[in-house]
Amino acid sequence: MKPTISIIIVNYNGLKYLGSCINSLFTHLSNLTYEIIVVDNDSKDDSVSFIKKNFADVIVIESNKNLGFGKANNLGVSYAKGETILLLNNDTILLNDIKPALEVLYSEKNYGIVSINMLNSDNKYIPAVGRFPSPFTLLKISFLNDKRKEFEEGEFNLKENYIVDWVTGAFMLITKKDYLDLHGFDSGFFMYVEDVDFCKRMNNAGKKCVFVPSLNYIHFVGHTTSRNRLLINGYKMYSKKHFSGLSRFIALLMISVNMFIKRITNNI
Repeated sequence: MKPTISIIIVNYNGLKYLGSCINSLFTHLSNLTYEIIVVDNDSKDDSVSFIKKNFADVIVIESNKNLGFGKANNLGVSYAKGETILLLNNDTILLNDIKPALEVLYSEKNYGIVSINMLNSDNKYIPAVGRFPSPFTLLKISFLNDKRKEFEEGEFNLKENYIVDWVTGAFMLITKKDYLDLHGFDSGFFMYVEDVDFCKRMNNAGKKCVFVPSLNYIHFVGHTTSRNRLLINGYKMYSKKHFSGLSRFIALLMISVNMFIKRITNNI
């Protein structure tokens, strides 16, 4: 039977998370036909052997090098048989059935991407959606967070879905057709900001990102100095791609100031 939904999980040395992630899919996709595809980015732990031993039905695609997040997702989607794609981080646990999110995706023709509420390991709300960057907001990446009160405090009307500019690639529900129409993620982004770029291109195509706060997942978010560096590099690429003229100059200047501040505070 052809799966309704294909779940793409990009993995790099994620052994300690994979079991919980995959088991949560079994629990919360029980009312759907689905396939799980793990793209392994040349992990050095026992991720691949663990999956093959414990989850025989999971499709494993082994890369002989680290492709990065976007390119690995593109590879996974190329194998997908479902009409709908769920891009899911390996360090996540679903807490609710996602069928309602699927219904939202197909409820309006101009809905392109659906995401749900992110919680940390303490079950506390994490802002994981935002506004598209402007040249000046790039001075401080946190300025890109959605400034509506609900998104600042995580106190949503659970009966309401929200239109946002971008959603995180940690949980991104999309039709395969729309994904392929946009040619997937821009593989020029190695990791971080490719999701913002993807949502921007979706917006340019006339489709919206929808945030569903009534559904939740846990994301074991980690913050490192290398993450900060990759974020800044990602926003540099985004600025060169989506801004021109004076706007591009200001954006790159703001990023340089951002980088300088992080360096003197030892955050990069």
